[in-house]
Amino acid sequence: MKIFKILFILLFVTSLSAQNVTSTFDQLFQKKYPSDGPGATVLVTKKGKVLYRNAFGKANLENNIVMHPDHVFEIGSITKQFTAVSILMLEEEGKLNVQDKLSKYLPNYPNGDQITIHQLLNHTSGIKSYTAMEGLNAFGKIDKSPIEIIDYFKDEPVDFQPGEQWEYNNSGYIVLGYIIEKVTGKTYEDFIQQRIFDVLGMKNSYYGDKARIIKNRASGYQPTAQGFRNAMQISMTIPYAAGSLMSCVDDMFLWHKAIIDNTLISAKSKAKAHTNTFLNNGKPTNYGYGWQINELNGKQSIEHGGGIFGFVTQGVYVPDEDIYVIVLTNANGNSPQDITLKLASMVMDTPMFTNTTSVNLSQKQLQKWTGTYEFENDVLRFVTLEGDQLYSQREGSEKISISPLDDHTFIFEDSFTTYIFSKENGKKKAVFKNRIDEEVGVESTKKATADKEGISLDPNAIKDYIGTYKLNPNFSIEITTAGNQIFAEATGQSKIEIFGEDTDAFFLKVVPAKLIFTRDASKNVTHVTLYQGGQEMKGIKVN
Repeated sequence: MKIFKILFILLFVTSLSAQNVTSTFDQLFQKKYPSDGPGATVLVTKKGKVLYRNAFGKANLENNIVMHPDHVFEIGSITKQFTAVSILMLEEEGKLNVQDKLSKYLPNYPNGDQITIHQLLNHTSGIKSYTAMEGLNAFGKIDKSPIEIIDYFKDEPVDFQPGEQWEYNNSGYIVLGYIIEKVTGKTYEDFIQQRIFDVLGMKNSYYGDKARIIKNRASGYQPTAQGFRNAMQISMTIPYAAGSLMSCVDDMFLWHKAIIDNTLISAKSKAKAHTNTFLNNGKPTNYGYGWQINELNGKQSIEHGGGIFGFVTQGVYVPDEDIYVIVLTNANGNSPQDITLKLASMVMDTPMFTNTTSVNLSQKQLQKWTGTYEFENDVLRFVTLEGDQLYSQREGSEKISISPLDDHTFIFEDSFTTYIFSKENGKKKAVFKNRIDEEVGVESTKKATADKEGISLDPNAIKDYIGTYKLNPNFSIEITTAGNQIFAEATGQSKIEIFGEDTDAFFLKVVPAKLIFTRDASKNVTHVTLYQGGQEMKGIKVN
């Protein structure tokens, strides 16, 4: 899903010596994670060799503790890798099968005879994700057993029938943790500790616990209009098998090596986790078991991020070149996804954008691809020529220059995104490609809709919406106000004004999208739902 816009600023490099790796990466991280704010730890490896290991910013703002690479973070949804591998370990031991029905382990679960472990693993079960439900903040402050969490969401209406759609879902991994406990007789925490952490020597990895003394624990922070605040506290029993684990970059490298070396599971089982799965209609999900499937510079990448109150993490693995990058951060609102991908792309054998200098095309060659292109969900993109420069503009968004790599392939400025133009049956066609995601647009005579005006806003009333809303582990929207204006700032993107449409309903002018806020019984704003491109994403207010 394209959220507002996706632009990654990439460096054009031809090669990086060891010295250049250090200086270049240092500069990138010093800019993104300054010394006086929450920070990050990073590890970059290639063919089993550590190319770069460093830390930036502060591990604790109150005590002015400088971050170092040994610091331990909550890793959020990267936990799902550990849960998925645990399930595959048990399958190899004959204790379960990924095609087993959920009803085998939870006989009274609604629709449990239609849902498989496979569908829990790859987010196609249709079960309601409990992190999108109202009341979670209050529910999450008290320790809960796995079955109590399951009872919290199990009677909610399903989002879709099993296998019909893909939607990231934390509830599925709560159920998987319960299944691990049921077939082993151990708690999820004990299983992970004994069968993974102890076996691999991950001595600085833990099942999260707010009360336990954990050496080198980094403190978590959330941004506010006045600066950072300590992250909201929840019981670590709530994220459970979907997001409860803690680790450091060195231990994560041990984990990565164990997976690629087939230490815990066989190559056959690893292939299940690292291979794209499909919906009932044959469409790819771009997800395996606990890992997302993507591509980087034309090569497959296997990756996942994590987000929990006060922490955002990202890891990426490029199998063809045995590149692994892990970045752990201790604040929401400054996602490491872009910088993680950037680092991986820069140490590839052929680094991203090497020798991709723009070619010179004639006015006639450039004019050939101008026009309006209509994509799925009525998205319009306008390709225009000004002087010798071609531009692309999504309806309601800003113009972005695109530069030719050849007479039909154009790259967006400072981006992973390309256009590939062609003609079919006398009509122009544009393939809009951002890594693994592709959209096809065809020539259209449609015009842009007129600019819509918003209703007047009460400066006091709009303060109700101020806060940060988490829509998925790697993506949040922060709402701020200034006078009678209200602004939304998505993870890794600039602040943009939103406009009132109705009570609790706002629209964006830069892209065709809406934000609808919901309230609890006390009239407090608790959630926001983003509607864009025919899809919707609901997020909980976390501060």
